[in-house]
Amino acid sequence: SKLAENRFRDCIQDFISREVTSEEITSSHYCFQKHLKMAQRISVRFQDYPIQQNEALAAKAGLLGKSH
Repeated sequence: SKLAENRFRDCIQDFISREVTSEEITSSHYCFQKHLKMAQRISVRFQDYPIQQNEALAAKAGLLGKSH
């Protein structure tokens, strides 16, 4: 993907040596932490979605029940 390609270019400066530079390590850690936070946020949103749907259905049913 374009995002992965851009992040790779940001993290890796060159392929001159086999050693990983401290800048590359720092950048890799940053990318990894950002990925974990994003995955956690997505997980929370997926967990919240059924709850929100159930609350909306319950509210709708409550409104329908009151009007009859």
